[in-house]
Amino acid sequence: MDKVSVLAITKNGVNIGIKLKENFPSWRIYAPSKFENEHKIEWYSESTAEKIVKLFKSNDALICLFSLGAVIRLIAPHLKDKKTDPAVIVIDDKTNFVISVLSGHIGGANELTHQIAGKLNAIPVITTAADVNKTIAVDLLGRDFGWRIDDESTVTKVSAYMVNEEKIGVFQDAGNKNWYKEIPNNVKIFDSLEELINSDSKGFLVVTDRMLDGEFLRESVVYRPPSLVVGVGLHWDTRKETIKEGIDFCMNRFKLSPKSIAKLVSIKKPEDVQGLVEVGKEMKVPVEYVNREDLAKICAPNPSERVKAFEGTSSVSEAAAIKISGGELIVEKQKFPPNLTIAIARKLD
Repeated sequence: MDKVSVLAITKNGVNIGIKLKENFPSWRIYAPSKFENEHKIEWYSESTAEKIVKLFKSNDALICLFSLGAVIRLIAPHLKDKKTDPAVIVIDDKTNFVISVLSGHIGGANELTHQIAGKLNAIPVITTAADVNKTIAVDLLGRDFGWRIDDESTVTKVSAYMVNEEKIGVFQDAGNKNWYKEIPNNVKIFDSLEELINSDSKGFLVVTDRMLDGEFLRESVVYRPPSLVVGVGLHWDTRKETIKEGIDFCMNRFKLSPKSIAKLVSIKKPEDVQGLVEVGKEMKVPVEYVNREDLAKICAPNPSERVKAFEGTSSVSEAAAIKISGGELIVEKQKFPPNLTIAIARKLD
């Protein structure tokens, strides 16, 4: 977490804050100016009610060194949702307990609670069902690998199935497969989507970069791993709109999810093609370039003598996608005359 603040309102709290600062040097410690001493603490003169609101709205995590009830009353009017609220943790005045209060999963409060408790030799208090039952946290699955949930509306339903130990089926055909050390007894992994759909599972977890349809999606959480590398062959003046239309056409035709695009890749030119730069920014996808000498070493299925004469290598879109993905080409070169080609490869994880 980039911004973590600690709020202390008692003498004991100040001492706890100093100890936390020793273990977590980047954290900022705040306390009322009436306790001011020589320690590197940011002393405030406004009321704690005012201060906690400012810290709540400007931090990734807020650690409060006073009672849980007081913290709840002070932050309650400012709660929005678990995607935007910061992690909130409460530590009692004798460091007996470190309590994860808010944004336990997505906000990281649970993980941070364990870290703090370890440093203070305190008891971590976690109440979220997935952690208590030591099962899969549906809303966090694959987060460390950059997976995105395709449709958030089914997360609560499938999470309930998971913690209530209903049968859950899993199918994965893309992305890192080292996402869980031990599969819970109520979870079964299937080798094909057909087997998954025809199973007696009540809920489904599907990890794929392919577009899907079917009634089973009503009971599914679909994860989009960053598994696709889009190779782009283009001229210096190829427009952003042309590139975006070409990418969209390929994703639709081959039933691939744009949420799984990890990179846009192309040949290194004397100057970056502005249209490609703009598409990358619009799609929030990084753009990477490959030297022509490296592209020339790649065996692509559809080489072109015309491209070789123009670029110094017989393949750009296919070769770039293969090179950067380190995987297999799943969409061979698609031509969009006069100045664009698109190819797509899937990364091997």
